[in-house]
Amino acid sequence: MIATPTAATWIDRDALAKQTGYPVRYEWRRPGDPDPLPSADAVVVAPATFNTINKWALGISDNVALGILNEALGLGLPIVLLPFVKRALTSHPAYKRSIDALRTSRVAFAARTRELQESGREEAPWPSVLTAINDL
Repeated sequence: MIATPTAATWIDRDALAKQTGYPVRYEWRRPGDPDPLPSADAVVVAPATFNTINKWALGISDNVALGILNEALGLGLPIVLLPFVKRALTSHPAYKRSIDALRTSRVAFAARTRELQESGREEAPWPSVLTAINDL
């Protein structure tokens, strides 16, 4: 699991490391340091915020999570995106351009954003993520 620096402040990194058997990465590693995580066969970006989606679509790598997402796109790895964005922000022109750019880059979507917003759910619909990964 890789987290943004903001998410790393509120997720339980120790519990996640215990579940996965690997540390949660959220900081860059030093040159020459081994990668503590195995190579990925696929990537799930969930929950993906307005900020993360827009930066990723522009190729910005200002944190380790975005750097890995940009590399995954470049490597052609299967990627599933689960946007979790406030309804008001989905009308922003930058967001629409970003979603179009990611779709063009063959990023799959786990669930339609509108469905997530209208559900009022705080938790991601993990079955739709698993379905999207299995469909790749």
